[in-house]
Amino acid sequence: MATDDDTFRLALAQLHIEATDVEDNVERALEAVSRAADRGADLVALPELFNVGYFAFDSYERHAEPFVGETFTRLREAAADHGLAVLAGSIVEDLAATETVDTPADEGLANTAALFDATGETRLVYRKHHLFGYQSAESELLVPGERIETATIGGVTVGATTCYDLRFPELYRRLIDAGVELVLVPSAWPYPRIEHWQTLSRARAIENQAFVATINGSGHFESADATLLGRSTVYDPWGTTLASSGDEPTLVTADIELATLERVRKEFPALRDRRL
Repeated sequence: MATDDDTFRLALAQLHIEATDVEDNVERALEAVSRAADRGADLVALPELFNVGYFAFDSYERHAEPFVGETFTRLREAAADHGLAVLAGSIVEDLAATETVDTPADEGLANTAALFDATGETRLVYRKHHLFGYQSAESELLVPGERIETATIGGVTVGATTCYDLRFPELYRRLIDAGVELVLVPSAWPYPRIEHWQTLSRARAIENQAFVATINGSGHFESADATLLGRSTVYDPWGTTLASSGDEPTLVTADIELATLERVRKEFPALRDRRL
């Protein structure tokens, strides 16, 4: 765990994701949880659709799982075994097989992330709100989520969004109004939109005076001719990069000083000056 009460250690698992082998993808995720624990992380976050691969659209239905299915169960158990929180990036969830959902539908598929605490308890569920349609089948195959949830992990109030959500700042205002201090953004962001990835993420941190951590994958998807650009990054409330990566698989770690957010908001109280 983190070295003192004023520091929160965050790990971002930038995984190599293959569309052809779900089991290998999950094994890599479990290995990343173990490595994050060895580095003293309080929380480790995984990328969007880390098990099936975002661009493997023809695999969504075949590999969809209920919320209590094998993938989330293994990550929940890993969180408890290693004693750290895990944001299980996202999977394709079979809503019809899940008893309680926060979507307008009781059937179909959703892009679902879950946060498990260090005991394996589910603390937060986020189903992606904004489904991508540009050169993507996501909006045709999935149904959007409706709710936002927050959780306190290691003294930090955490929320989540997913990938394309970065383009919709009003969602982040809702999280800030709910008290969120750290937003985790599991993603599958491809080349060539590097500038969008970095600018939007930094803007969400600056305008909301919050920590924003973007967790991307690594790998190429032949069926869509798409390559994930990596560059998983932790931004502080000033928009300063605390830690980042290139496009290869890696584990990014950053120590978040809990007093930074309060200090930034006190020194430059932009949120106080909002007019609704």
